[in-house]
Amino acid sequence: MATTVINPPRDPNTLSNYNSWVSTHITANFDVLFDQKKLAGNVVHRFKSITNSESQDIILDTNYLDIVHVKVDGKPSPWELLPPLEPYGTALKIKLEQGVKLNQFVEVDISVKTTEKCTALQWLTPAQTSNNKHPYMFSQCQAIHARSIFPCQDTPDVKSTLDFNITSPLPVIASGLPIRDSAQSPQSDGKTLYQFHQKVPIPSYLFALASGDISEAAIGPRSVVATSPDKLEECRWELEADTEKFINAIEKIVYSYAWGEYNVLILPPSFPYGGMENPIFTFATPSIISKDRENVDVIAHELAHSWSGNLVTNASWEHFWLNEGWTTYLERRVIHSHGEAYRHFSAIIGWKALSDSVEHFGLDHEFTKLITNLKGKDPDDAFSSVPYEKGFNFLFHLETLVGKEKFDKFIPHYFTTFKGKSLDSYEFKASILSFFEFDPEASKLLNDLDWETWFYGPGLPPKPQFDTSLVDIVYELSNKWQSLPDSNFKPQSSDVQDLTANQTVVFLEQILLFERPLTPELSRLMGEVYGFTRSENIEVANLYFQVGLKAGDESVQGPTASLLGKIGRMKFVRPLYRSLQKVDPTLAVETFQKYKDFYHPICRAMVEKDLFGKKDQ
Repeated sequence: MATTVINPPRDPNTLSNYNSWVSTHITANFDVLFDQKKLAGNVVHRFKSITNSESQDIILDTNYLDIVHVKVDGKPSPWELLPPLEPYGTALKIKLEQGVKLNQFVEVDISVKTTEKCTALQWLTPAQTSNNKHPYMFSQCQAIHARSIFPCQDTPDVKSTLDFNITSPLPVIASGLPIRDSAQSPQSDGKTLYQFHQKVPIPSYLFALASGDISEAAIGPRSVVATSPDKLEECRWELEADTEKFINAIEKIVYSYAWGEYNVLILPPSFPYGGMENPIFTFATPSIISKDRENVDVIAHELAHSWSGNLVTNASWEHFWLNEGWTTYLERRVIHSHGEAYRHFSAIIGWKALSDSVEHFGLDHEFTKLITNLKGKDPDDAFSSVPYEKGFNFLFHLETLVGKEKFDKFIPHYFTTFKGKSLDSYEFKASILSFFEFDPEASKLLNDLDWETWFYGPGLPPKPQFDTSLVDIVYELSNKWQSLPDSNFKPQSSDVQDLTANQTVVFLEQILLFERPLTPELSRLMGEVYGFTRSENIEVANLYFQVGLKAGDESVQGPTASLLGKIGRMKFVRPLYRSLQKVDPTLAVETFQKYKDFYHPICRAMVEKDLFGKKDQ
């Protein structure tokens, strides 16, 4: 860890005094208590003093934790919880007997239990899993939820190595390399110790745990998929064809994979995201298992995070685009490496998502900027496709500006310069200007760029000239539907038989853009003739339901409500609730009340704001 003094802290979403101390190593010892829905144990931080003034206070982030006692270098130490400061929780202040000099260490041991208000953990009953046999627990710490599992410096600006010692009656997965031969024989209470080590320093939001009825199968020479035994074979089939190809492709663009293994845990359906880039083990939604290998771009995205986000990290959530914009850029370079038209096709899908987010927030909203002001705000409120897609479009613009061949040389330079570090947008700007300093043409173009507008301008950026060759056929088909019922067009199944699932997604998105919605009869006809009502690909099914709701087709309301009880991924859940609320507010509320305990706390809170609160301010 660098000894540079960070003063003042550049992350407004932490209460910790990480400008005085950094946690260089964490040992997490937890017992998974399914009956109490708690984790109980202790965490040991190795703190390094990074200030010349001998600070006697260590302040850590906590939220809804039950803290039992604190020891400093093996001796009991006085501590107190400071007054709560929402939405950031309650700071834990630990008093040292004496100051600690620059670069000296102290060891802080905190005995802790999670509580029922923990926002990072979801506890599932057997009935909420696919085979109904055992309970399940999983974590989701991004953005600022690690503090509800254990006291920590809950900021991406601090990275620590980690040891996990987790005791559970069921198999455990964590964001570290499993120590394969460490599992002890079952203890007298039927539990087993599972141990993991994370030798690459990571920020707190990448701390990850899961425990449940989990089995594994190989999907490559350095990869396994883990999931419920009844789903293992279909998950293996879905991922084995592409995982190693993706790793090899990104290694050629950036440099070698740094984490040893790349594994995927397919979680129960209440997981709120498409995937979470927890190191070693990506946590992923079962909605990517579409039985056609059409949704594996999520894996390409989470894998790309192994470089952008996990190795090179945004210093605060105000610069989230550095994580997600770069990752989306790399994902599209990888998954469509066999043709530039495919990369542009994916970017066109992304532009629609970006447009939807800007429309949702409002053209001038703070959260539509590349660099956002999150002082006093919950980073979850700002979560949308903006950092992903506006970030991608900025990097795509830079690539176009200097030329792809030159930009390709900058990519490994950037990821080497900031490897293992956290940075902000201004450091990114300085790095690219410095890299092209001796290239007069590129240097002039970059220095003349309107950085201020890119960084701080709200709303949509200039739209690139995308290659539309793979969407022209889709646009043509959507135009035929727009001409109905005034034309002679007669829909047939052959209209879509040669389309990929992603082309079908674009087609349905075009239908949603119609100023004059389809009639209920035409919407039903589309579903029946094109087979959308029977689609097992949720990317297709959820958009078809949105088309039907907008058309006033009451026959999709029941299936929409049913789907909302089967999937917790916010990408689908939030738009479906918004669409359902427009046509039947009562059904939307009743559906949410029925299934709210199924959703992860993060998803539940966001849907509550969509249905009952004001737009994010």
